[in-house]
Amino acid sequence: MAWLLLVGAIASEVLATSALKLSDGLTRWGWTIVVAAGYIASFLLLAWALKLRMPVGIAYAVWAGTGTAAIALIGALFLGEHMNLVKAAGIALIIAGVAVLNLSGAH
Repeated sequence: MAWLLLVGAIASEVLATSALKLSDGLTRWGWTIVVAAGYIASFLLLAWALKLRMPVGIAYAVWAGTGTAAIALIGALFLGEHMNLVKAAGIALIIAGVAVLNLSGAH
């Protein structure tokens, strides 16, 4: 159950961050509401995952790392931001780092 809450927290954070770009400095009220609701939902879901005894280091690494990688990809695919080899390598390193942290927490 904690992992499902964490997935929801990541999805909410990614939605909020994507909407943050679209809110034009929080001047477009519809997107601003999406930003606020998404971040509130994300922190609530993350807190509930931690309450179910998920280790904070693992939870935060997965939440932050997955969210960062997802936003970089969304930016490149949908928001007109450029992807290059260095950015792609950074995303790969984030994924590798999260995987290593998860493996170290499993023992």
